[in-house]
Amino acid sequence: MSKKYWKSQGYILVFILLVSTLKAVGQNNNIVPPEVEAARTDAYEKQLENYLRHYLVNEYEARAGNLWNRDYSSADALERSVAPNRRRWEEVLSPPVLTKSGPLERKPYALGEIQAEWVALPLTLLTAEAVLAFPAGASEQKQVPIVIVQHGIASTPETPFSLGNYHAYAKALLKAGFAVLVPMNLKSVERRNNVERFARLAGTSLPGIELVRLQHLLDAVLADPRVDAERVGMWGVSLGGMATMFWMPLESRIKVGIVSAWFNQRRNKMAVPDERYSSFFPREDHAFFNGWLTEFSDDDLVSLIAPRPLMIQHGKNDNIAHWPQVVEEYNKAIVHYQKLKIPERIELNLHEGGHEAIVDEGIRFLNTWLK
Repeated sequence: MSKKYWKSQGYILVFILLVSTLKAVGQNNNIVPPEVEAARTDAYEKQLENYLRHYLVNEYEARAGNLWNRDYSSADALERSVAPNRRRWEEVLSPPVLTKSGPLERKPYALGEIQAEWVALPLTLLTAEAVLAFPAGASEQKQVPIVIVQHGIASTPETPFSLGNYHAYAKALLKAGFAVLVPMNLKSVERRNNVERFARLAGTSLPGIELVRLQHLLDAVLADPRVDAERVGMWGVSLGGMATMFWMPLESRIKVGIVSAWFNQRRNKMAVPDERYSSFFPREDHAFFNGWLTEFSDDDLVSLIAPRPLMIQHGKNDNIAHWPQVVEEYNKAIVHYQKLKIPERIELNLHEGGHEAIVDEGIRFLNTWLK
């Protein structure tokens, strides 16, 4: 037989083997048994999770310690020393540039006995909207302080005027002589999950977008002659508490803040599931932001708010946190004020309730620092 013959026979044999192999694979698509593949992939997932959790939680103190260089010799010195951190915090939220495309529109908006306004400011493809209300007697001759009242994820701008866990604190603020601006932010977990995914693709975040909406609203509302533009506070509940914590470091016009039902031992809350408190994952993907836990646990974020007065409200029966961990985090946060010799400017209102605003204590704090 010729070499050519044997070569052709070799090709035929290879072809037969290839067809047989493909047929066998077709009959059994899983070369690796499914249980083996699942166990291997589960183990890899656990490796990744443990690696990232170790970075976020176990290495946090050492990492953050190298990233902050605070100077407590004066309030101005502190603000200068944390300027690089403030810039990095802005990168976490990545607020976009939005441009006003028309004047503020104002329409009467009755909330029961309260005669408020619905205000809307066009920002090209977006609109910044809010409820605006003034206490009786506010005028150009009798200017009043204003409080940004920020609702949570399951609520609307009308909610802080009603009972429930908000205890109508917007009404109480009006009665106490404060104007209120209640921005409309995006409601519901599902909606925020949806929009946050698009925001990440665009290099921004939903809190960053909503911050810029608020800033444009402030530009217009603080021009109202009834408002004392030097006396601006913010009081948010739940996700509104998040907004207060997130925005005060980047908006210096807010002079006083109250954070209700949000402040937490952030590393545990975000990365360590525990039966003693609720977790955002796996359902609330919107609550995870790129770079948040590189250096910005709640106690560290407070140093971007100091020396401005800040009240933290937390209920022992609020399952967003294990309350002893809140106390532990607060005890770290107060150090920034103690080192500035102004410990009276920060308070923890630890109460026996749940996920709610504590109205009387909040009003007292604002009366002290904003009037």
